[in-house]
Amino acid sequence: MFQPGQRWISTAEPELGLGTILRVEGRGVQVLFAKAGVLRPYATDSAPLIRAEFRAGQRVSGKGLAFLVERIEEREGLFVYRGEGRELEEGQLDDEQALSQADDRLIGGRTESNESFDLRLEALRRRADARRSAAWGLESARIGLVPHQLRVAGIAAARRPPRVLLADEVGLGKTIEAGMILARQLAAGRAGRVLVLLPETLVYQWFVELLRRFNLSFAIFDEERCEAIEQSNDGRNPFEDDQLVIADFAFLESAPKRARQLIEAGWDLMVVDEAHHLEWTPDAASPRYRLVEELATATPGVILLTATPEQLGRAGHFARLRLLDPQRYSDLDAYLAESAEYGELSEVANALADGKPLSAAHRTLLTTRFKGDRELAGLLMRDDAHAELLAALIDRHGTGRAMFRNRRAGIGGFPRRTPEILAIDPETLDAGRRDALLAEFRADIQNTAAHLEFDYNDDPRLEALIDLLDAHPADKFLLICRSQAKVLAIEDALRTKSGVGVARFHEGLGIVQRDRNAAFFAQPDGARLLLCSEIGSEGRNFQFAHRLVMWDLPLDPDLLEQRIGRLDRIGQRHDIVVHVPVVEQSAQHVLARWYDEGLDAFRSSPADGRELLRRFGELLANLADEHAREDDSRDQELDALIAETRGVHEELSALIHAGRDHLLELAASRDPHADDLATSFAREDQDPSRDAFIQRLFETYGVHTEELAPDIVLLDPQYLSTDGLPGFADGPLSVTFSRDVALAREDLPLLRMDHPMVYAAVDLLVSGETGNAAFLVDDALPVRTALLQTVYVLEIIADRALDAGRFLPTTPLVVAVDTKLSERPGFRPSDIALRRATDRNIEVARFRKFLSKLVPPMLEHALDLAEGRAELLKFEAIDAAKLELDAEHARLVALRAVNPSIAAAEVDAIAAERDALLAAIPNARLRLDAVRFVVSPDFLSLR
Repeated sequence: MFQPGQRWISTAEPELGLGTILRVEGRGVQVLFAKAGVLRPYATDSAPLIRAEFRAGQRVSGKGLAFLVERIEEREGLFVYRGEGRELEEGQLDDEQALSQADDRLIGGRTESNESFDLRLEALRRRADARRSAAWGLESARIGLVPHQLRVAGIAAARRPPRVLLADEVGLGKTIEAGMILARQLAAGRAGRVLVLLPETLVYQWFVELLRRFNLSFAIFDEERCEAIEQSNDGRNPFEDDQLVIADFAFLESAPKRARQLIEAGWDLMVVDEAHHLEWTPDAASPRYRLVEELATATPGVILLTATPEQLGRAGHFARLRLLDPQRYSDLDAYLAESAEYGELSEVANALADGKPLSAAHRTLLTTRFKGDRELAGLLMRDDAHAELLAALIDRHGTGRAMFRNRRAGIGGFPRRTPEILAIDPETLDAGRRDALLAEFRADIQNTAAHLEFDYNDDPRLEALIDLLDAHPADKFLLICRSQAKVLAIEDALRTKSGVGVARFHEGLGIVQRDRNAAFFAQPDGARLLLCSEIGSEGRNFQFAHRLVMWDLPLDPDLLEQRIGRLDRIGQRHDIVVHVPVVEQSAQHVLARWYDEGLDAFRSSPADGRELLRRFGELLANLADEHAREDDSRDQELDALIAETRGVHEELSALIHAGRDHLLELAASRDPHADDLATSFAREDQDPSRDAFIQRLFETYGVHTEELAPDIVLLDPQYLSTDGLPGFADGPLSVTFSRDVALAREDLPLLRMDHPMVYAAVDLLVSGETGNAAFLVDDALPVRTALLQTVYVLEIIADRALDAGRFLPTTPLVVAVDTKLSERPGFRPSDIALRRATDRNIEVARFRKFLSKLVPPMLEHALDLAEGRAELLKFEAIDAAKLELDAEHARLVALRAVNPSIAAAEVDAIAAERDALLAAIPNARLRLDAVRFVVSPDFLSLR
């Protein structure tokens, strides 16, 4: 079937234009869509391709020629088109040829139902509207519409390319922000190959987050996978086998060959979590840091997730910034000198924001800091220029372009947290149980608990848990412990002592089973207690509960905050109660007291937790161990440790508050893209007609829809008519159209136009023949009336990285003309005609003679009219592109004059994007997609 040089069209992506067969090897074929700059590999037995075969009477163009085809020959497997004394081989055709079969099908009497025609047209319109949205690629994401997250994602996703540092405080959703940026870049076509680089412990969390929240299926790479790929692909670079890849540092550090292959594979976007563990000094860098540095140099887009600057120290923070922009951040001493003024500049900014007059010290600081800046000097001379002065200060800010940082205190909306330390009398324990508690503590802090066998039948914490459940019968409880083994042991002990409904959530369960268990916990009449291993503290939202039981405590304050963060979230309607059952004088009790009395970590989110762990972690662990082993109490040493911790904590908190760079938060709020996503989501989430359309769309393919509950629908593929529709491999699927329901029920996909299932269903519909030709008798038309309703699509063939769809998506244009070649603007068949259409069994083929005479001239005139409308749409798209990109370019040019964080490459990228779009939009072409012939009843008497 396939031969190099032939021209084929992708039915899944017709906007790519004509593709050229480059290579046919075994079961695969490579197709180059040169105009779009896309190379696609396909399997020969399932490629969504149709041959670009033009017929006599159609117009073809190429090599500067254009003519009507008079005859077609075949020469060595390639078509040769001849007409008007000229000829073109198919390999010489322009990439922008319009190929339609709708008119052929109509004239030949091979028509579809009118319902299919209307559904096809609606699908085209809805896809175009959705593609214009700034939220395209995120509409179906399982995310709460949290303002600060939308703001960060909206600003960063608009960068060309994004090279940003996400440094929010713990619990504010850095992972979600990174996922939103990543998903938006993929959907917009600005990234195709993405690498997520992580510590080994975070691999599974990220895989699940990207799949469940953003519908992105990443491949996890390890040595076994790499070897398998090499063996099956003649030793080619294994990292080129997938577009979306997750890899962990430990694997790459143990295999230098793989690290080199990873770098050589080439990426459009890289995400690195826990970037604060990348060690660097002016004299040396760790292997992990060097790997990321080399990747960051070769990769256009880079997203780093890290602890806040206060936790890292300024030198550590500089190490992260130089990965993003090594030219701007090349000198540590210069950066430290600059950042030393951030605290004072923040004071100035706060005074300006509050409308307070500047002190003499503040004016001196600004004059010195921005010496030679005439604009700022002029503003300082005025007493009424607070807003302008604040704007100028923000525009000149050092790291505001590279870094985003949000604080819980600044965001607000969080519930109050109340700890309940449930102290258990140690006299109730025998020696064996004391030893078991100590062994459990040692294993927990050394991360070796999997080697222990747990038996909690006689554990006093179990009785405390049962008492809690009995005392609050109307409440749900989330219990988090360190390991899967503990979850199973607690469940086993509860089974014999309590009849409470229990659900489990641990790494030993598959994704689907974990979702089902979480959903059972979420149901009002479901489980009252969810037993979670540490994986339950990673990314899950259980905010419908407000009681958290800490069966054990982690030594890392950040991990403790992650646990509490499962309930302590924006939108939580209840105060959070943190229950901590501990045996007095045990090692666990020591740790609980240190957290409660030293850090106040159960009530607040300490920004200095990591630093306190570094200073006191080893001493705390040793003292807890000794305290539990020795008969004589060591309370005095513990009291001294807690007092010292509290003192250091207060000191660090004061320094952090004084040194905070408030200008970062102000800079983000002023960015012109700050509200793009929020505005788009507000519009997209309020469209019930879209939900009805999606259900009709699935029903077209034999998928039965049934409402199970408010906002929950069952999609049953019992009569599924195609294998091309994804998502039904496991049978019936429950879905939702409500964002609130999707957030509460993580087993329910949120269906929107950009969800992979919906997107595939629309593509399947509009790339095939379904609904592209229809015939209708309309009783409301005057006698002897016939109309041709045509649907043309206006599409741009351009590099996907331009994201041209935001200005001019593939747009349907509907034109209706009658037999007198007069336009019938706004024509729509009558409702009665559409209702009766299914009852009329019309043999359209018997009208072929008349249709063959009437349709071509009507179609030609409709095309002329559509071209006029298309030109108007092109002008509008050009104006929109100029308005947005000229303003963005001017803004960046102005900022670069006063802010060294604006790179010349970013300014040049905007200019190049503008020029490419202004060249591509005028070349958008029309393609006939569908036709419907509408006649008065008397037409049926014609022969």
